[in-house]
Amino acid sequence: MSSSFNEPIIEEFRANGGKVGGPFEGGDLLLLTTTGAKSGQEHTVPLGYVRDGDLLLIVASAAGAPRHPAWYHNLLAHPMVRVEVGTETFAAIAVPAEGARRERLFEHVVRTAPGYADYQTRTARTLPVVMLERPESEAEGGREVTNLAEKLLEIHTWLRSQLRHVRAEADAHFAARAAHQGPGEPPAPGLGLQLRQHCLAFCESLEFHHTGEDAHIFPALASWHPHLRDTLDRLRDEHRTVSRIQGELLALLADIGAADPRRFRTELDRMSEELTAHLDYEEESLLPVLAEIPFPPVPPAPDPAESTAS
Repeated sequence: MSSSFNEPIIEEFRANGGKVGGPFEGGDLLLLTTTGAKSGQEHTVPLGYVRDGDLLLIVASAAGAPRHPAWYHNLLAHPMVRVEVGTETFAAIAVPAEGARRERLFEHVVRTAPGYADYQTRTARTLPVVMLERPESEAEGGREVTNLAEKLLEIHTWLRSQLRHVRAEADAHFAARAAHQGPGEPPAPGLGLQLRQHCLAFCESLEFHHTGEDAHIFPALASWHPHLRDTLDRLRDEHRTVSRIQGELLALLADIGAADPRRFRTELDRMSEELTAHLDYEEESLLPVLAEIPFPPVPPAPDPAESTAS
């Protein structure tokens, strides 16, 4: 669908708490915002969805067109997406289902929305079924954040949980490959894309977090608390080390189906150890100071001396 077609639907959706009229009236509709694979710009599209327990499922059908829609290519490059359902907005990780899981989920989708079966008959490509996974802290309705220390802990908790996901999926992926018996190429274990998407989401989130600290939080802290300068310099050095390891991990992901299990696990274990040590040190050093800073930040109070002088 073109942007000119989508724009009035998006505007109506946001103006009416997720409800729209016309051909989409009464249907389950969400807004998906992805980051352009090439442009790096945000793009929002309205999409039908189907629930499967706590998961939201979307199908890259493009009404049966021969090629995947642009938003699908975007989420393969940048798995972190923004989802709007009704009046709620939340971040999610977009993970295409594979193998038997994809078949089961597509059957579930078709039972709820039979039109997707028709779209599948129009094209030779297999229509991707994408799972929109909410971060654990959001899915569990996490507690209210009132200061920067709590915000830092929220981010670190998500990073740690995502790293656990990656490690568990790597073990399952390589175990399935090792279990293959007989001639020929081993069948796809159905976890390659899932592992790839979670790795990318983890690396992108970590990079965003570190960039924000280096550009905004650390300079402010150095100004307000000069005694922290050495600590902040060490944290910046650690950011560069972690960034290098991220690049090595992403290089391994270039062809997850052929990745060497021992090398992949070695890199992942090394990154896990260094990252955990980094997060622990950051919390030990900064939480007492950040607890005094409200979140969202508020502008500093005006200097009374300046007011008098004017």
